Amino acid sequence: MNVSEKLEEVLLKVQKPGRYTGGEQGSVVKSKRDVDMRFAFCFPDVYDIGMSHLGMKILYGLYNNEDNIWCERVFNPWPDMQEQMLEHDIKLYGLESRDTLDEFDMIGFTMQYELSYTNVLNMLELGGIELYAKNRHTLKNIVIAGGPCVCNPEPLSDFIDIFIQGEGEEVNIELSKLYIDCKKNGDTKQEFLKKAAQIEGIYVPSFYEVEYNENGTIKSYTPHSGAPARVRKRIIKDLDSCYYPENFVVPFVETVHDRAVQEIFRGCIRGCRFCQAGFIYRPVREKSSEVSNRQAHELCDNTGYEELSLLSLSTSDYTELEPLLNELLSWTDDERTSINLPSLRIDNFPDELAEKINSVRKTGITFAPEAGTQRLRDIINKNITEEDIMSSCQRVFEKGYTAVKLYFMLGLPFETDDDIIGIADLAQKIVDLYYSLPTRQKGKAISVSIGLSTFTPKPHTPFQWHAQDTGEEIQRKQKLLLEHIRTKKISVSWNDSDMSLMESAISRGDRRIGKVIYDAYKSGCHFDSWDDFFNIGKWRSAFEANGLAPEFYANRERSFDEALPWDIMDYGVSKKFLIEEMKKAEQGITTQNCRENCSHCGATCFKSGICIERRDN
Repeated sequence: MNVSEKLEEVLLKVQKPGRYTGGEQGSVVKSKRDVDMRFAFCFPDVYDIGMSHLGMKILYGLYNNEDNIWCERVFNPWPDMQEQMLEHDIKLYGLESRDTLDEFDMIGFTMQYELSYTNVLNMLELGGIELYAKNRHTLKNIVIAGGPCVCNPEPLSDFIDIFIQGEGEEVNIELSKLYIDCKKNGDTKQEFLKKAAQIEGIYVPSFYEVEYNENGTIKSYTPHSGAPARVRKRIIKDLDSCYYPENFVVPFVETVHDRAVQEIFRGCIRGCRFCQAGFIYRPVREKSSEVSNRQAHELCDNTGYEELSLLSLSTSDYTELEPLLNELLSWTDDERTSINLPSLRIDNFPDELAEKINSVRKTGITFAPEAGTQRLRDIINKNITEEDIMSSCQRVFEKGYTAVKLYFMLGLPFETDDDIIGIADLAQKIVDLYYSLPTRQKGKAISVSIGLSTFTPKPHTPFQWHAQDTGEEIQRKQKLLLEHIRTKKISVSWNDSDMSLMESAISRGDRRIGKVIYDAYKSGCHFDSWDDFFNIGKWRSAFEANGLAPEFYANRERSFDEALPWDIMDYGVSKKFLIEEMKKAEQGITTQNCRENCSHCGATCFKSGICIERRDN
């Protein structure tokens, strides 16, 4: 029996069978005979999450826009479905054709979070693909990976043939065309990889040899086979002319974010020192309001979605936000389409504009001060004041909001107990503010929710050299905070510190981590980003089996002259600048945002976006 016939036996035995059927509106089906390359786009998590990811939607449309390429979607099955697949000998398959993964020319993974790495191995094995790249010898089943996590690709380098650094719209098509040519010419896998390594933004890990010092740190990286000494990321210089899908696949089942999404710009002007995205996506490049409006209207028309989200790292920093909203409102009101504005900053919350948007519900709103005191906010370069926070809260309370969620981090560099207590004090001030307002909704209580995440030092940030707090220290700080909460109107939640430890160890890991990931997977680690499945004991055993410790990667301070696993990746931001930012953090000195003053981070090398815009000053 083929996959389709076998599925008939199992789909009624699993949750949400719509995850596994394909055939959704907007999905693309082509003839295998009419294409030169088949691409499996793999999201290493469940359908509900993967179908919410904009990057996958963009690249799915981009590939299928090429007549001779057919891109299909592949997701990690939920455990109940995986059990059925193993029992009935069903290999992992593409949703569009239901052909198994081993029938595809190229298999691509988008890496959005480190705790999905065991899922990559799971998907490869379920699809009948050799896990180790060295064991795949033919010009078929080429495994590639991209996304923010591969700015340090080393932990996955044993399993991935090619990593794509930076934005994928151009480089993916260039790589695909090269593959098609090599396939037609009868080139070997090795010949293809050598040619691929010459494309800007392509990293072929097998072309680099790593040496280690006796203390476990990296001694050197040595390229061979003509590979470049450093791999520079790719960026899209002009978002207006760049491909953007006119249609989305509309899922059969509810997903995390089931709505139309319009990307309005890339990058961030702010330079928050903890934020990896703020550095690896530099420089800021905006899409014009005219193009954004046109694309959004087409997308809503084609999908039938009645909710539109404007996507960026900091939506209120978009210079054309007001004209864009006015253009959108010219048709969204009539068509009963609501507008969602995520990623708003506290200090420039668009008060009057929000009034115009019909989707605003008077229930809750979210802000991210990140730190409880001004001293610590200056250290992390958040560049917001307590006055900004209180002023924004007052405005939303006066508009009828009764709930505020505040996001903070624990374990930030140079954090003291006073900073932890400052979180409780700030939350209490917000509660007191609400009850002091004569315009507040009478009879309705205020709710302030504090969400805590453990600070994780990430590559390509000023804090990449800093140690993560130990689990014991994080738990002590959590307890300290709870001791200073004085009202039930304030609630506190936090993530698992063990998960943060693993995230940190993997994100700053070197090639030796690959064996750890393999052993953890073989011991049963799967869906590690899910609380119900994460098992710290199995991860620790995998580290121990390979003579390593997660603390070496997560809880160790690094010197500025230590060679880091990701140093061979050129993301435009210089190490000199990151060091300067780390030193300024220690002194509590802030850096102006990119529109106020160029900080000479190095991103001018891309000759694009805000780096080349005219300034009046």
